[in-house]
Amino acid sequence: MRSQDLSAALLELQQQHRFRQRHIVETPQSCEMIIDGKSYIAFASNDYLGLANHPQLIEAGREAMLRWGVGGGASHLVAGHFAIHEEAEEALAAFCGREAALLFSSGYAANQAVITSLVGRGDAVFADKLNHASLNDACLLSRATFRRFRHNDLQQLEQQLASTPARTRLIAVDAVYSMDGDEAPLKKLQDLADKYDAWLYIDDAHGFGVLGDGRGSAVEQGLHGERLIYMATLGKAAGVSGAFVAASSQLIAWLVNTARSYIFTTAQPPALAAAVLVSLRLMADEPWRRQRLQQSVSRLRESLSEVNIPLMASRTPIQPIIIGRNEQALLLAAQLKERGFWVPAIRPPTVPEGTARLRLTLSAAHTPDQLEGLLDCVVEAMQP
Repeated sequence: MRSQDLSAALLELQQQHRFRQRHIVETPQSCEMIIDGKSYIAFASNDYLGLANHPQLIEAGREAMLRWGVGGGASHLVAGHFAIHEEAEEALAAFCGREAALLFSSGYAANQAVITSLVGRGDAVFADKLNHASLNDACLLSRATFRRFRHNDLQQLEQQLASTPARTRLIAVDAVYSMDGDEAPLKKLQDLADKYDAWLYIDDAHGFGVLGDGRGSAVEQGLHGERLIYMATLGKAAGVSGAFVAASSQLIAWLVNTARSYIFTTAQPPALAAAVLVSLRLMADEPWRRQRLQQSVSRLRESLSEVNIPLMASRTPIQPIIIGRNEQALLLAAQLKERGFWVPAIRPPTVPEGTARLRLTLSAAHTPDQLEGLLDCVVEAMQP
């Protein structure tokens, strides 16, 4: 785009109610936040277990900085793979029941690493149409034939798998879909992957720490096998930053040697790896966080269904209310802000046209009073 076209393009975004701008957070991540100088109860964060500002994670990071310093300094393969990184990777692999794990600076980098390292020209990758943008970008970057199937449509996926001449095949899905909150049929997907000799790559950014006993979607549904590759982010339920891939030792060794977004990236600060170790312990030792979270999910769904506010089929902390028009979603979000609740209006292209929504996200840190206050305001705002 030419520089002289930017003004017109930005104006068009504003007219379509798609213009976005950042808001300044002035407090640690929590349910009570100061944003742009005002206090809000936030129902917008992916800090599902309330760990992002946990004192034990803070102390682990502080102690690690005193021992290991602040920066990673180099890529993992050069001089940036600290002993604490190795310890965290071993703990993550054990936690997820896999042979090995590999840390990444972000889920975006992890998705690029796996997909571009396993498929290329002449291969084929199959992706759900509601996959996260990072998965789609990785599929495009791989240069493999990129085929998308209708959301959770296993019949269409099988038709695509059966008709491809590609020697190497990879199925990529979100385990929990970030804007709808529903889930992929992982067991059936693994059956198809086994039948058609395909890799199954699961992005469990929103299931890790939340579903089952905290070990995520794949463990909860009993998935295993050499073809299974599991990725989860650490900046959501784990309360830290970055991501990891867990798989067979052979697959992890392949990524270390071929994944460009791993090889050519400076290692994460070692303090983050130290915090991850504490986060895993809290996930295992404090199941009350998931129990409280599920109680809040049940209460929200029960309360809104009583007044006929439709919700999507989700048992997860992601509870979207479809509004439709961009401007109406923005108006409702503004009304909630006036009442002291921070709830984002999600608009295209993040979601399909005509499905702008309020995306309510719950945390174990929300109190019952905070949840009831939000529900009262949502019902009031959506009354005809």
